[in-house]
Order: sequence, then C-alpha cells, then structure tokens
Amino acid sequence: MIERQVEITTSDGRMNTFICHPERLAPHPAIILYMDAPGIREELRDMARRLGSVGYYVMLPNLYYRSNVEDLSSVVAEAGVDRRQKALQLMATINIPLVMQDTDALIAFASQDPAASKGPMGCVGYCMSGQYAMNAAVRHPDRIRAAASMYGVALVTDKPDSPHLIPQRTDARLYFGCAEKDHYAPLEMVERLRAEIAAKGGNAEVEIYPGAEHGFAFPSRPVYDKPSAERHWERLFTLFGARVGMAR
Repeated sequence: MIERQVEITTSDGRMNTFICHPERLAPHPAIILYMDAPGIREELRDMARRLGSVGYYVMLPNLYYRSNVEDLSSVVAEAGVDRRQKALQLMATINIPLVMQDTDALIAFASQDPAASKGPMGCVGYCMSGQYAMNAAVRHPDRIRAAASMYGVALVTDKPDSPHLIPQRTDARLYFGCAEKDHYAPLEMVERLRAEIAAKGGNAEVEIYPGAEHGFAFPSRPVYDKPSAERHWERLFTLFGARVGMAR
C-alpha cells in the first residue's frame, strides 16, 4: 500500500487529506471516505486502508480544516472541553454547500493523479457525512456513480438537498445503511425515507441493521458490532464493485 498525506487547495484554504492505494496495477477506481463528527483519527485511516487494500484509491479529507482542527483528541486535551460538545461545535461549522466545494477539489485532485482512474468514482459517509456522500452523487453525476450513507443523520429534512430527495435527482446507485437503535436517526425517520423512495422511485436501497446502534462500524466504539460491521463492508464492496469498478 502507498500512503500519503497531502494538502488539497480549496476555495477556503488547504484541506489536509489522507490518501492510500495499492502500489501496483494503477490506476485505481477512486473512493471518497467522508469522516464522522469526531474527525480524522487512526481508526478512520484504517478503514480507508481496508478499502484501499482491495484495489481502490481512497481519499479521506479533513472536513474541519477551516477550523484548523484534525485530531479532535488533542484539541479536547488542550482546551479541557467535552469531546462530544467540541464535535458538535465543529459539525456546525460545515454544511452541504461547503463540503460540495471540498468535493469539487477532491475530484479535481484525483483527476490529475496517475494513481487514480479517471472513470466512475464512489463515496461513503458516516454519521454527519451520509448527507454529504448522497449530495456528491448529485453534484458530480458524471463521476460519482455509487454513494453510501452509513447510519447517516438528517435523512429527512425540509431542505431541497435532504437525503430523502436525492434518489429522484441522480441515477447513481445509492445505499442507506441504518442502525435499528439510533437516536440520531430513529426508525420513524428511516421509514419516511423508505416510503419516499417507494413512492417516487430511485436507484436506492434502505437497509436496517437489526440490533445495531449508531456507530456500529467503528471498532473502537463501545457500540461496535462485528457482524454488522462486516456486513457493511460486504455491502460497500458490492456497491463499489458493481458501479465504480471491480477491486483487484
């Protein structure tokens, strides 16, 4: 595996981004992995490596670069603040339009990197970033051909960029993986999402992970559920393999 830490120029500054991909058989289909609220950490880099190890060029951008924050643990330790409170504060500093600008820069960077394929791309977002992955498929219909939201929040809102409206705005393949026990995205919200797709159509799947809680895919979390986590990897590999390119 080849790993790099790069700074990608955006309209608001320089976004530090972790990139990994196999060292052989380039170019590789590109995948954007959008972080969850706690920010960049080794756990997320390991998840990027798992995708990269099966043949993908994976980009893990630090979406908090505007606040000059990457490792939330160090910020929390220095400031003596509550980790969850700080994460919520940082979440409020970004939104779909800003992250779509960042996505523009990520795709432009990948398009100039010989290690990345110029063909179809995929993306996946966890927690706060499920909505970003979905909107990326609308923003770049010619490149983002598969998008996954894993226990994404704000699945149904009154805004025009709400995830529940995305299946009618793109023909990319979409996957919503939802935890059965998720107070950030309760089952009532998930059922509204499912009903919207059933009524209006769209190339999308909504799957509930029985017994799983919000954050189940992260090994360091107390709520980590290995069977559900492995199922989520199988779903991602299948999704990307079918719509982005087969892993090698």
